[in-house]
Amino acid sequence: MSLPSSSHAYGIGLIAVIIGAAIGVSYYQLYFIPELNAKPIIPEKILHPTDSLTIVIVPGAENPSQEQNFTPKTSKVQLGVNNMVIWKNTGEAAHTVTPDKPFKDQYYGDFGSPGVIKPGSSYQFVFTQEAVITYHCEPHPWMKGTLTIEHGALTS
Repeated sequence: MSLPSSSHAYGIGLIAVIIGAAIGVSYYQLYFIPELNAKPIIPEKILHPTDSLTIVIVPGAENPSQEQNFTPKTSKVQLGVNNMVIWKNTGEAAHTVTPDKPFKDQYYGDFGSPGVIKPGSSYQFVFTQEAVITYHCEPHPWMKGTLTIEHGALTS
């Protein structure tokens, strides 16, 4: 009968694998993740604009025959001037603000109301980059609007 033999090579190999894994995990946490999660540096005048734009969801907007629903339907927004946009629901039905194509702002993240905007409530979003965004109301897809976010005079 032979007895099991032990070797120092197995122990050294195991230690090498553990050290290699520790270095790999450390590199990933110290260099890759912070870069991925870092927010860009945005001027204060863009993060805190001097004015805002209010888009009113008018009463009866849920009616498909009513042409006016988001007022105004098409808006131009200037970074650093009125790049805080507020959607105010003045009707009696709940609505959403949902982008036609997903839009992720470089600073504030995903654009779109997190749920329905109840009557008398509002949803606001601060845009920090230039874009053209078309949006609609999820339960009432005939309700459509367009935002054009442009470089503002104060950001030049």
